[in-house]
Amino acid sequence: MLFTRKQKSEVIAGLDIGTTAVRLVVGKLELGEAKHADIQAIALVEVPSEGVHRGIVTSIEETVSAISSALEHAEKIIGVPVEHAWVGISGSHISSQESRGVIAVAKADGEISDEDVARAVNAARTVSTPLNYEILHVLPRSFAVDGQTGIKDPVGMSGIRLEVETQIIQGSASFIKNLTKAVYRTGIDIDDLVFSILATSEAVLSSRQKDLGVAVVNIGGSTTSMAVFEEGDIMQTAVIPIGSSNITNDLAIGLRSSIDIAERVKREFGECVHTNQNSKDLIDLAAVGADISEEVYKKDIVDYIGARTEEILEKIDQELVKIGRSHLLPVGIVFTGGGSKLVGLVELAKHNLGLPASLGYPTGVVGVSENINDLSFSTAIGLMKWGAQVRSGTMRGRGMKIASADKLSNRVKGWFKSLVP
Repeated sequence: MLFTRKQKSEVIAGLDIGTTAVRLVVGKLELGEAKHADIQAIALVEVPSEGVHRGIVTSIEETVSAISSALEHAEKIIGVPVEHAWVGISGSHISSQESRGVIAVAKADGEISDEDVARAVNAARTVSTPLNYEILHVLPRSFAVDGQTGIKDPVGMSGIRLEVETQIIQGSASFIKNLTKAVYRTGIDIDDLVFSILATSEAVLSSRQKDLGVAVVNIGGSTTSMAVFEEGDIMQTAVIPIGSSNITNDLAIGLRSSIDIAERVKREFGECVHTNQNSKDLIDLAAVGADISEEVYKKDIVDYIGARTEEILEKIDQELVKIGRSHLLPVGIVFTGGGSKLVGLVELAKHNLGLPASLGYPTGVVGVSENINDLSFSTAIGLMKWGAQVRSGTMRGRGMKIASADKLSNRVKGWFKSLVP
């Protein structure tokens, strides 16, 4: 592809700090005159994670070591230092609530400007948050001009009173401080903190899917995150404290094996639905690294995995019931994340949830690494895409996101400077 002289290149990095792995994706953004952006992934790195449990930093030193290892690997690949990154944040401490902002239009002729929209969204930020919580995102859902509701983009319209319905995403201030402290200690700057499941949706969902009605579910190591979209707006977010590591633990207990052996069994023979082929099959644990030969029925493995997977699906349905969308999403469920690699997950979800189901692979990014199509990298790729869209000004419906990001970035920098001599 040819680029004009006015096009410039910029390095964008997405950092996903998970319970089982730290994943870093570095992309090259080519930005042209018309704000058309092309993003190419030039490095995709995965290293074992330490010091993080259920999305929460439990050891800063171990987390710093894991992030530093990922940065070192990436810098060897691209040949230049990674100086800043868009960082994902998740965990059961993340919560959401609705808020409304109301302002008077500034211009005498009543024409609504971008500044009016920004002021309305900022007015929505004044919602009362739980003690010691910080606002991560203010996501506009719809606008109203002089009582006319259901407006998606009010800029250029005329009116006196502008209202906005927003979804507030917030997280525990102490958990945010610990995460940002760990990242800053590695020597890189934070472009912004992004709720991980929102970044994941940018990587695996299309605008049409969000318009029709869809839930994206990221099955991680110790948590399962989900976000529900309809008419292009986010309706619900949730973090379920169960993930693929719980399946591994169940296997270890059921098979009376070590965690390492159970993890290998899950990766190589993991299925969550019974078939005629696995009813009487035997698996020798020595084939996956056990010290002694011990045969187990594959049927039992499917039972252990299936029981926990059904529990995760039940929790997902409970979240859909809360918003009246159980069995009512046209696009259904899109699964992604490392835990969604289980054979039979899609079929089990269709049966238990009564909805269409599919796997969500990252789209809209090119790269030479085979990891570009790995479900485990969905969040890291989504963080990189999120950053690219903000940088190029193409993030639909989030024109105020940059302002709130700057405020958060300044706060976390202040926290870090106050904690580190």
